[in-house]
Amino acid sequence: MNHFLNFSLEGKVALVTGASYGIGFAIASAFAEQGATICFNDINQELVDKGMAAYAEKGIKAHGYVCDVTDEPAVQALVAKIAAEVGTIDILVNNAGIIRRIPMHEMEASDFRRVIDIDLNAPFIVAKAVLPAMMEKRSGKIINICSMMSELGRETVSAYAAAKGGLKMLTRNICSEYGEYNIQCNGIGPGYIATPQTAPLREKQADGSRHPFDSFICAKTPAGRWLDPQELTGPAVFLASEASNAVNGHILYVDGGILAYIGKQPK
Repeated sequence: MNHFLNFSLEGKVALVTGASYGIGFAIASAFAEQGATICFNDINQELVDKGMAAYAEKGIKAHGYVCDVTDEPAVQALVAKIAAEVGTIDILVNNAGIIRRIPMHEMEASDFRRVIDIDLNAPFIVAKAVLPAMMEKRSGKIINICSMMSELGRETVSAYAAAKGGLKMLTRNICSEYGEYNIQCNGIGPGYIATPQTAPLREKQADGSRHPFDSFICAKTPAGRWLDPQELTGPAVFLASEASNAVNGHILYVDGGILAYIGKQPK
């Protein structure tokens, strides 16, 4: 018996939100390599077109849609459209997200609400939309992209940490409520990943020195570096596949060890 066949996604339909680039693109591409049919959305046509071109360059036939995941009627329509055009969704990855790096005492309530809306409310909206078909089939995988900030606090990211902490508990609640339908809901908690969103934090200073945040992260991470989006793909395939059928309500932290580390002892 080839146990690695459990990692196959052949015949599965996957929806990865916000997957035109970065972490979502890497995960969706890995799913395609394992045999899944890929559907993704983004907030506007320009991003969807860029995503479609990037998938095509890798030889992946993807289905791209414009959809605001905070708009519940639009999400319901998207899920119905995918079901009609591609098939009912077997795998959902709630990847779309934003961050606002603003000290809490300077943050507008509108900024706080916007982060909560995209990073917490949207995963609820999309999961709610796909659950009925999964319940009917008695099969489904939901993966929420959480964060180290599901566990930690840090200056300037109060809204993001609140949203990701909430997403951790939403993940556990979906597990508790829908596990009886053979639906597994788990999370992936990335560490600091080298993506277009974090590029400004890795740029060299005008004098050629490293960005202070770059130095800080590399010092706080046992791996001593930023992680690559590709390093999230193995865990994502595992959680999307039959190999993880007994794993539910778990947050798998892919962080280079940062949550287990308090830093080097001064010499």
